[in-house]
Amino acid sequence: MDLLGSILNSMDKPPTISDKQKALMKKQKEEYQKHQKAEAERLKQFREKVEEKINKFLQDDDAKEYKFPPMDQIHRSIIHDVAEVANIWAYSFGEEGIDRHIVIFKREYTPSEDQLNALRRGEEWNDEIARRVVEERERRAKEELEMATKPKKRKDNFVPNSYYKDKYQHLIGKEAALEAARKTEANSSYGCVPSENKKDQRSIEQTLADIRAKKRKLEANTEESKYKGEDTKQQKVSENL
Repeated sequence: MDLLGSILNSMDKPPTISDKQKALMKKQKEEYQKHQKAEAERLKQFREKVEEKINKFLQDDDAKEYKFPPMDQIHRSIIHDVAEVANIWAYSFGEEGIDRHIVIFKREYTPSEDQLNALRRGEEWNDEIARRVVEERERRAKEELEMATKPKKRKDNFVPNSYYKDKYQHLIGKEAALEAARKTEANSSYGCVPSENKKDQRSIEQTLADIRAKKRKLEANTEESKYKGEDTKQQKVSENL
């Protein structure tokens, strides 16, 4: 214990806060709280102005949209919150830190995707531009429909790039090429029978009758073979006796 006590006594004591430092820290804290309170009050006033602006916007029957000036993210978040409460559309456009702003729209004038894309690109949008966009879309749709329903043209009087008799003349000779080019005619003796001749022209009743006749003939042949086999067997037995 004596050794530990001596070590602790030899160490420097932690510095104490003077009254002057305490007063300075207290003042800084009060200034921070005052600043926070002033900022909260400023944002509250800004929200009240936004609510007033949006209320006037909703009461104006001719107004379809309203563009707020560029502002930071905190103020834009307040506008989005008020717009949600008022049940209107709110979209942000522009580049952050440069010209980022909000445009609000009434529900009955919901912006189209074309309008939003144009505003995102920083382009102007009005009724005339909207009309041209619709006309262009309808024109393209009409062209695509015409292309899909238009019959494809067949090439008539096709002319080959080369004549096969001349192309293969060095292999099969001129006379052979002429003979090969001669039109061949179907020969029934070699199985080249028209498809009409291959069809069964019999009626269903005739077909069934033919099948039954073949079946009876087959059974009769089988029975006859059976009797012949028994007679042959009896003849052999008699010869053995």
